[in-house]
Amino acid sequence: MTEPSAPTSPVGVLIAQLGTPAAPEARALRPYLRQFLSDRRVIDLSPWRWWPILHLLVLTRRPARSARLYRRIWTDKGSPLLVHSRAQEQGLQERLGGAYRVVLGMRYGEPGIESAMATLAGEGIERILVLPMFPQFSCSTTGSVYDAVTRAAFGRRCTWFFDRRRRMPTLRFVPPYYDHPAYIDSLRAILEEQAVQLDTPPDRWLITFHGIPLRYVEEGDPYRDQCRETARLLAASLGLGAEQWALGFQSRFGKEEWLQPYTEDILGGLPAQGVGTLLAACPGFTADCLETLDEIGNEGREIFLGAGGRSLHLAPCLNDHPRWLDAMAEIVRAEASGWVDGAED
Repeated sequence: MTEPSAPTSPVGVLIAQLGTPAAPEARALRPYLRQFLSDRRVIDLSPWRWWPILHLLVLTRRPARSARLYRRIWTDKGSPLLVHSRAQEQGLQERLGGAYRVVLGMRYGEPGIESAMATLAGEGIERILVLPMFPQFSCSTTGSVYDAVTRAAFGRRCTWFFDRRRRMPTLRFVPPYYDHPAYIDSLRAILEEQAVQLDTPPDRWLITFHGIPLRYVEEGDPYRDQCRETARLLAASLGLGAEQWALGFQSRFGKEEWLQPYTEDILGGLPAQGVGTLLAACPGFTADCLETLDEIGNEGREIFLGAGGRSLHLAPCLNDHPRWLDAMAEIVRAEASGWVDGAED
């Protein structure tokens, strides 16, 4: 019997990132925030309750404030998140070679996931591996990416709308990699490189993750447990004792209770414990962005110094560090097993 021939088109790899506005200006932040805060995975309140607040209050005030914050981190090349994500796209493509086609797609803003999927479809690619750039799963990040990718791949069908597409790709999603050895090793390598640059060893290490409402976890979201496991593994890889590091959750929004301990409370309380120098890491973010560079690097530093601390050093995210690009390639090859000859090698 003749063996069926293997597909000749490359495997598509979608690097799925959260997103960034096009410019650090209110007119660019308004549509970006509207798209972000209209996502029911992010804000799961009833639209009848949330939309009046969003359109009458949030979108009339927050764009200008957010624009001022983005201007503090914006670079000559543009948004740090987009710059680093593009570098990851290029670095991963170089490592994977011609058997793969790597594209970047963002859940909010441009380049969007829909346009990235359209690019792959236009090139005749019918097998797509989705790599969410969120090591820890949350319904508000990875879950939202699942929604966007499947909608772009398969279309939508409801009583009033039917997408008559006749050809759809085969999808695979990289599972959460919060405890993947190559991911943890990449974090360790970056932090050790940063630590040796300091004049003295830090008095304490802060491992901070983006927070989510506590209610999400109580309803089954695994995010908190996965963050805790990442932090534990990272601290162990660095040889840190329990008294040498702290875990916090940042970026609280609104009046609802979020995951604790709050990073801002930790920053304000550490100097009273005799902590003068602090090394902070944000392992839940695979690329530097507003939440790392400004929220921790600027606002967090102000809280820490204002409480009596001497210095806060923010370690860069994974970005396009060679160790992380190698880890990304390792994860992709493993998850593409059976699609590409030698994918597991």
